[in-house]
Amino acid sequence: AGFRAHWRRTSRPGPGRPPLAPGTVALIRRLAADNPLWGTERIRGELLKLGVPVAKRTIQTSPRGNRSLRPRGQMWATFLPVTDQLFRPLHAFFVIALESRRVVHVGVTRHPTDAWVAQQLREATPFDQRPRYLVRDRDSKYGPTVARVAAASGITELQTAYRAPRQNATCERFLGSGRWECLDHILVLDEAHLRHVLREYVAYCDQDRPHRGLWQHIPGDATASPVRAGGAGIVRAFPVRGGLHHAYQRAA
Repeated sequence: AGFRAHWRRTSRPGPGRPPLAPGTVALIRRLAADNPLWGTERIRGELLKLGVPVAKRTIQTSPRGNRSLRPRGQMWATFLPVTDQLFRPLHAFFVIALESRRVVHVGVTRHPTDAWVAQQLREATPFDQRPRYLVRDRDSKYGPTVARVAAASGITELQTAYRAPRQNATCERFLGSGRWECLDHILVLDEAHLRHVLREYVAYCDQDRPHRGLWQHIPGDATASPVRAGGAGIVRAFPVRGGLHHAYQRAA
C-alpha cells in the first residue's frame, strides 16, 4: 500500500502545456479553411511568417475542418509537360537556384528545341549573372547549342545519371509542387495562359511561400528569420490564383 501511494503521487499528471490562445486557434482554422490544399507543415510555415511560432503537433491536434488531399509521396533545369483545353501538349521550363530555391527563370513553348533551350539559358543569366554549374538531365533538348552557350558563359554542365531523379531532387520536388498546388486545379487554355499562370505561381513561391527545404524561410528572403517580428495585429489575406492559395500579412 505504501509503494502504491508513493508511485501514485509520483505519477500524478502535471498541469500540462497551456492551451492555445483563442486567436491562434481561430487563425489555424482560417488558414485551413481558406487553403484546402495545405498540410500541417504548410500552415506552420505561414504561421511563422506571421510571428506565431506553433509546433507541428499542436496544429495536427487542432480541429481544422479541412485536410490536405495532396498525395504523399533537378537543381537547375527541367521540363514540365502540360495539356491545354484542346489536348495539345505544352512544355514549361524552369531554372532554379539550388542554394536559395528561388526560381530564376520560367519559359513556356509548344516546341522545345535545342535552340529554344539555349535562349532560355541566355535569358536566365543576364548581365553576367551566371552560376558555376548547370545540373540537368540527359534530355535530347539539351543539345550542342546549349553546350556552346554554357561554355561561352563559363558554366560547367553536370549531367545526372540515367533514371536517377534524386540527383536532381530540388527541381523534381518543385515540379511536384507545381502540379499538386497549381496545374492540377486549373484548365490551361493556351500557351499565353500557361505562361501567365506559372509566372504568378512562381512569384508567389519566391516572395510569399515558406519553403520546408529552407526551414520555413521564404526563397526570396532566405537569410532572414522565418518568424516575423510583431505577432499581433489584424491578419490580411491576399488571394493567389483566384483563391487557390492565399498569402497572409499583418496589417501595419
